[in-house]
Amino acid sequence: MGDDGVMSFETGSAAPVVAPPSAPRTVGRWALGAFLVFAGVSHLTFARSEFLAQVPGWVPLDPDTVVLVSGVMEISLGGALIVLPGQRVQVGWLVAAFFVAVFPGNISQLLTHTDAFGLDSDRARAVRLVFQPLLVVWALWSTGAWAAWRSGKAQSTRA
Repeated sequence: MGDDGVMSFETGSAAPVVAPPSAPRTVGRWALGAFLVFAGVSHLTFARSEFLAQVPGWVPLDPDTVVLVSGVMEISLGGALIVLPGQRVQVGWLVAAFFVAVFPGNISQLLTHTDAFGLDSDRARAVRLVFQPLLVVWALWSTGAWAAWRSGKAQSTRA
């Protein structure tokens, strides 16, 4: 097994066999899962108005529906990170895709100068934009999704 916690074997298929993750990746996956569950619960309860303020006007859905659906998705994805370790690679890709999907809303918050969650200046909103790609990286690293993809890619070039 390599330092990335992923091992692939020649199995006759293009799909890599994923070895158990390292302890740091497991802790990272659990922490990300807990973060997402907390964020999802906050969408549905105490921070609902803050999340409503962040829904861009160009989204063709009712803002309350967007907040409810995104909250349920965050709870589901966070829970899956914690309780479905055997599916961690697939869940990692889904979590990364979710973070990419909500990124336009973060950009809109900057462009429309929308205050929410203490982000009351363009500088603070711009700094937040830097952290969204880091969440994508966290999802792909902690689940071994990126390493599994690279392992499968390397394996397919040998075939």
